[in-house]
Amino acid sequence: MAIGTNIKTYFDGAWHDADIPVMRAADHGSWQATTVFDGARYVDGMAPDLRAHCDRVVRSARALSLHPGKTGAEIFDIIWEGLKRYPNDVAVYIRPNFFGISGGHYGIVPAAAEAGFYICLEQVPMAASDAASRLTTTRFHRPVLNTAVLDAKAGCLYPNNARMLMEAQSKGYDNALVCDVIGNVAETATANIFMVRDGEAFTPIPNGTFLNGITRQRHMANLRADGVTVTEKVLTFDDFRAADEVFMTGNLNKVTPVLEFDGTHYQHGPVSKRAHQLYWDWAASAA
Repeated sequence: MAIGTNIKTYFDGAWHDADIPVMRAADHGSWQATTVFDGARYVDGMAPDLRAHCDRVVRSARALSLHPGKTGAEIFDIIWEGLKRYPNDVAVYIRPNFFGISGGHYGIVPAAAEAGFYICLEQVPMAASDAASRLTTTRFHRPVLNTAVLDAKAGCLYPNNARMLMEAQSKGYDNALVCDVIGNVAETATANIFMVRDGEAFTPIPNGTFLNGITRQRHMANLRADGVTVTEKVLTFDDFRAADEVFMTGNLNKVTPVLEFDGTHYQHGPVSKRAHQLYWDWAASAA
């Protein structure tokens, strides 16, 4: 499913200037959902934290009992070869993927053979820096590690996110603020979450129910280096209702300000704006 245009695919050792087929009907990934991916961005000739995303997709494959045949360093080099097919002034969504091919025990366990691999590049514009979101609650929650493979960025986890989003949209909102199984805020349906109170930033402490995002970690480091106190802690809906500002962080758009949570309204505040500026300043300095 393409979300962008000008798609280029790496598969079977070569780049193709098209959205080509990569999985077969009997592949393990097709019928047992053994697929993992990661997402990175290419903007103005920069690919911030690309190597970290490449390393994580390898870890995700192993967490799903797949056997990756590529290292993070190899994936990094292949992606840069593909990015050379785009002009510097376009924004590209970068998605390396592993998937199961053969089945082992009962056909359910992936076979101890090299996993399938492909990379999808899609031209997807960055959202405007002031593009905002409105959040609501959802009856669905994040699972725990003994019920789902939460230490992988796995495709099988995303139907749960989809029903969160559909519920939010049915209530007239853009996204959902999601809790873990004991009622503490974990993230949104699509991204990590931060709130600000009296100039201090807070974000849910990673407890195994959500990915400790690469972009999340980058924002924390940037804000702390800039003198902003950032605290990871247990947070509730009431904490967010009492916040001065709220923003989401993720690979696709880096920082998205939140203007409302179920009737509680926020301004696009200074910490959110500063996080956005710091991120791109860091990206330029690291390029």
